[in-house]
Amino acid sequence: MSTPDAPVARGARRPPPLARSALDRAAHHRTDPEWLEAAWDRARILVVSDGRALAAEGRLVLLRSTELPVASDGALPERMFLGVDADGVPYFAVAQDLPDVPGAAPVGLREVGHELSDLDAGLLITAVSLHNWHSRHRYAPGSGAVMEAREGGWVRVDPDGTHAWPRTDPAVIVLIHDGDPGPAGRCLLGHNAAWTRPGAPAGPRRYSCLAGFVEPGESAEQAVVREVAEEVGVAVRELHYEGSQAWPYPGSLMLGFSAVADPDAPVRLDPTEIADARWFSRADVRAVLGGATGYDFAVAPPSSIAHYLISEWAFA
Repeated sequence: MSTPDAPVARGARRPPPLARSALDRAAHHRTDPEWLEAAWDRARILVVSDGRALAAEGRLVLLRSTELPVASDGALPERMFLGVDADGVPYFAVAQDLPDVPGAAPVGLREVGHELSDLDAGLLITAVSLHNWHSRHRYAPGSGAVMEAREGGWVRVDPDGTHAWPRTDPAVIVLIHDGDPGPAGRCLLGHNAAWTRPGAPAGPRRYSCLAGFVEPGESAEQAVVREVAEEVGVAVRELHYEGSQAWPYPGSLMLGFSAVADPDAPVRLDPTEIADARWFSRADVRAVLGGATGYDFAVAPPSSIAHYLISEWAFA
C-alpha cells in the first residue's frame, strides 16, 4: 500500500455539530473532594439514562441536588463532575431513571445534538460519554475486582489502588469525492450492512461516509486508506483533515477527512460491512440536504460528523 498524502490544513470554519462546548472542565477541581462536595450543593445536575436526558423547549432539564429522585434502596448515584460555566456554576451528571418533569421529554444526541446550545451540547456529550465508560468498566481488567469511582467520576480505582481512566477509541470517517468543484461533482457514499437488517426504519435508504476504527500501530491517514480499500475497493488520495467530534456510541472520537478518488474505478463491496455504495452528484445531495422529496436516498442525521462532512462538500 502506498503512503497517503499528508493532510492539508483548511481555513477556520464552523465546527462539527458535537465539537462545541461552552464548558470549562476545570480538571483541577477533580482531586479536591471538599470543593466537589461544596459544589454539589449549588450545582446544576443532568440526569442521564441509556444515553438520553430530559429536555424542554430546546434546553436540557437541569436539577438541583435536592430535586433528584431518591432510589428505592436509598443508594446514592455516582456523581460525575462535568465542569463549570463562565459564571462559575458547577455542573454534574448522574446516571439513573429520568424523573417526571412536566413539559419535558427524553432526548438523545442523535436527535437534538445539533440543535442544542454550546453549553448544553457540551454537557450532554460529556455526560453520556463518561457514563458509557463507567458502565463498561465496573471491574478491574486484571483482577476482576469491583472498581470505585473517584476524582469526580474521572477515575476508577480497584482495592489494590490500580487506576483506570476514561478511554476514547479513535475512528476515521471520510467524505470521498471526485475533485470536481461544480454541481456535477460527485461523492461516494455507502449504505452500511447493519442498516438493512430486520427492524431497520422504513423509507429511503440512508447513505453516509465510510468509517472505521484506527488499528494499533496505524496512523489516522493510513486507517482512511485501508478502510476505504477494504469496504469499497477504491484507492483514495489527497487526504485533508476536516475536524473531529466525540461520538459516545459507545465511546469514539471521530476524525473526519475528505479524500479524492476516481469515480470510474470499480466499486467492490465488502458485503459484511457495506450493503451498497454509490456515487451521488452534488446537485442531488444538495437537494436532499435541503429537504427535497422523491429521491431514493437519505443522508446521515444532522448531529453526526458524517452530515457535517457531506454538507461541507455539497455547499463548498
